[in-house]
Amino acid sequence: MSDVVIRAEHIGKAYFIGHQSNERYAALRDVIANKTKGICTKLCGRPHHTHKTTEEFWALKDINFEIKQGDRVGIIGRNGAGKSTLLKILSRITEPTSGRISIKGRVASLLEVGTGFHPELTGRENIYLNGAILGMTRQEIKRKFDEIVNFAEVEKFLDTPVKRYSSGMYVRLAFAVAAHLEPEILVVDEVLAVGDTQFQKKCLSRMNEVSREGRTVLFVSHNMAAISSLCQKIIVLKAGKIGFAGDVESGIDHYLDDADHAKGFADLRDKKSKLWKQHNIISKLLSIETLDEIDKRQSSFKMGGCLKIKIQLEVMDDKQDIEVGIFIRDNRESIVGLLLSAAEGFKNMKKGVNSFQIDMPEINLMPGDYNLGIWVASQREVDDAYENAISIDIISGGFDGNYVDYDRFHGYGSLIHSRWKAI
Repeated sequence: MSDVVIRAEHIGKAYFIGHQSNERYAALRDVIANKTKGICTKLCGRPHHTHKTTEEFWALKDINFEIKQGDRVGIIGRNGAGKSTLLKILSRITEPTSGRISIKGRVASLLEVGTGFHPELTGRENIYLNGAILGMTRQEIKRKFDEIVNFAEVEKFLDTPVKRYSSGMYVRLAFAVAAHLEPEILVVDEVLAVGDTQFQKKCLSRMNEVSREGRTVLFVSHNMAAISSLCQKIIVLKAGKIGFAGDVESGIDHYLDDADHAKGFADLRDKKSKLWKQHNIISKLLSIETLDEIDKRQSSFKMGGCLKIKIQLEVMDDKQDIEVGIFIRDNRESIVGLLLSAAEGFKNMKKGVNSFQIDMPEINLMPGDYNLGIWVASQREVDDAYENAISIDIISGGFDGNYVDYDRFHGYGSLIHSRWKAI
């Protein structure tokens, strides 16, 4: 007997997008006139010509894969790659345009805030409703009821209509229901990002338990640390097709190699500067760029890997000592790293455009998203400053690869062994 629980064969999904060739704004009189023309056309029997065109758009094309019982599979890809469309097909929310999909077992899905809940019903009533949809008896649901409520931490609001819940409460209860009502297949989208850090850890732990019980988990996330921690296999989608399917580490490498490298560059002349004080400006920041160990523009880096920051600035007076500072903030806006050119004894600036690079052979920041701010000063007066000049994403990898409880350490660390040099 085969242990394959999901089989996708040549799955495709097409949508038809309407375009209006006349882009002119339609006033109320235009709408009334067009409606009148349409009625007259029907009465007179003349053909009515519209100016609309339809375009066929394939969100998914020729998708093939097999998932076995107990697998924990991560699905990753850029925005618009087709991840959500694939999950909707797997959840039977929409049918594929072509191909066929075979699923063995009950599927519980958490695709977006509000999925599967009736807003007018209370939390208690929605738990029983969802269980019934999954084919469970009232007695089975009752046996799991207390466990669901304790996990979701919504006991005080159990008899309140869920339309009055915050998005965080909604997601907590929705995930608790989906994960505890014993589905054979659990499908979870990026929706967990709505929850707080502690709850996300609880969810990852619960999904691990679900898998150990022999059930299958499909998990979509942009958080590579969460994917690495939970999943055994990975599917990388690119423009509606499978770009990679296999082990997690190779899949993440493929995803990063295929990244939108333009994200690793910011033209600071196009950004609004935040000057702390107005004075005679001696220097001006032009651009900032993040590179990997082979000098390729990049915005995502492995923990413990190499990060290079390339900066261009213009100096109007070669008599002045110029200082540059970079500060790194985590997603809680806490400063977790600081790089100062003066601390490295780097003051080699000339009149005109200067380019220089900061090399960090090892990034000992924990996985997560970070913003890099930058300032330049002359004679201890700040000339130019940007609080969020560019962002980077640190993913798991490097070091010994044994970090699991990422969020416990998230955002703490410092960047060491940086070297400043003119280029």
